[in-house]
Amino acid sequence: MLFNQRAYFKNGALLAATCAIAALPVLAETANFGTLTLSRGFGAPTAVLRGSTGGSYSLSAIANADRHKNKCLGFATPTPDHIIVLQQNFSKLTIQVNSKGTDTTLLVQGGNTVRCGDDAGQNKDADIVDSDWQAGSYRIWVGTLEPGVKSNYTISVQE
Repeated sequence: MLFNQRAYFKNGALLAATCAIAALPVLAETANFGTLTLSRGFGAPTAVLRGSTGGSYSLSAIANADRHKNKCLGFATPTPDHIIVLQQNFSKLTIQVNSKGTDTTLLVQGGNTVRCGDDAGQNKDADIVDSDWQAGSYRIWVGTLEPGVKSNYTISVQE
């Protein structure tokens, strides 16, 4: 039996590349507090997420500004807090944080775009109200204006 070194390395490289590619969706779809899948007509109780802030990773490292030129502010963890999977296109969605008083920020990345939100009116909690949400996976970070601030929150999503 002859050892064919070229075939061995070629097949080994192919196997390594296949394993790396197969693992990418699993790595890319990891979140600190889980995933929520939504279809049009979802009910309000279905679209609630819970988590806590506390990171020191600057969200401006993901994007300085969003598609509407809103600044992307705040500090969170490098891993997204949540993932929302939209099974269909949505003409409009509202994503709102409720932390009961902490000054939160919001960054949503997906559908080849970034959306950022800060204070919602006189409330210190962040929200994003936007149109043209394409079906697909969206990574969500909930941040605070100061690094390391720990606060529990809920996120509500509405059509």
